[in-house]
Amino acid sequence: MNMNNIFKFFTPQDRKFHPLFEQAGSNALKIAEALLEMVSTGDAESRKTIFKEIERLEHVGDDITHSIFLELSRNFITPFDREDIHQLATAVDDVADYIYGTANRMQMYNMNTINEPIVKIAELLVEMCTDIDKAIKELRSFKNIRVIADACIRINSGENQADYVFTLAVARLFEYETNAIELIKQKEVLQTIEKATDKCEDVANVLETILVKNA
Repeated sequence: MNMNNIFKFFTPQDRKFHPLFEQAGSNALKIAEALLEMVSTGDAESRKTIFKEIERLEHVGDDITHSIFLELSRNFITPFDREDIHQLATAVDDVADYIYGTANRMQMYNMNTINEPIVKIAELLVEMCTDIDKAIKELRSFKNIRVIADACIRINSGENQADYVFTLAVARLFEYETNAIELIKQKEVLQTIEKATDKCEDVANVLETILVKNA
């Protein structure tokens, strides 16, 4: 290994990690917005087209996560703790995975009726992913740590709201839905979309850990 390579090996790779994380945050927001669009339309063909875009974005997210892990294996010096890089990449990828899982179940089950609680949680997901995107962009400089802290507070609040909407929606399903198959479909989609909000909270928890260690 020549001196240039040694120097590169021990230089913090901000130019590599931060752009990848920013791409991951932006992609999570895009897939959340696509899901909201999907649950807000009553047209089956439009829903199918949007689902294909969600599927594409989920693959994009997987590629970004793979690139982050690859850079982690190649570089000794990182902009923040290696464990936190791994956890943040995994958590953001999980958000995209559960959003895709929600859309996939809707397609597989041929759901024609999208209940209001699903739309409400999708709206909360867009808000939470907007905050994830904002917070991740601030990791590059740590100049506006209040932005990260406030984003994490809003994400935690969003998860609490989603939890409430989910619990109430499931209770109402058992009370009013007489079609057992429809009940199972609605409940599974609700569980998956609510899990996506849990994963947003996981992202916030990792961001708070990074903030404590680096601010």
